[in-house]
Amino acid sequence: MIDKNVVKTIVEEWLQEGEYFLVDVVMTPDYRIVVEIDHADGVWIEDCAALSRFVQERLGDELGDYELEVGSAGLGQPFKVARQYVNHIGKEVEVLTSDGKKVQGVLTSVDGTAFTVTVKEKQKVEGKKRPVIADVEKAFDMNDVKYTKYLLSFK
Repeated sequence: MIDKNVVKTIVEEWLQEGEYFLVDVVMTPDYRIVVEIDHADGVWIEDCAALSRFVQERLGDELGDYELEVGSAGLGQPFKVARQYVNHIGKEVEVLTSDGKKVQGVLTSVDGTAFTVTVKEKQKVEGKKRPVIADVEKAFDMNDVKYTKYLLSFK
């Protein structure tokens, strides 16, 4: 039985040589090991193949009946680690709050587990009859939201 932490350690060893970072390692009951990596500029298939070979060499015969799958964190999938937030600063994101409200806006800052999204909201301005659309910053904690994900736009 392969330990998840052993796989993580092997992957982290390979990742030290580049700008990739580990998003997740999943061990499934049907003997699959799924490794997700990411990079600020995207993930190349050649690098996934190189990492896969590296893990296979390190595990050797221990890999046995396991199926190893190495890939990128899916575009449009919820962020799993803080570095994904940092990589998406300045981009449109969707946040599902813990109370079930969706917020869409531009990810403007990340500090530890806190992040800020700038959204457009109607606001009442003194002296004006109609509300004005203004940029409003909303602060969140990564641990207090159901998900945050990159918002795909085809405009």
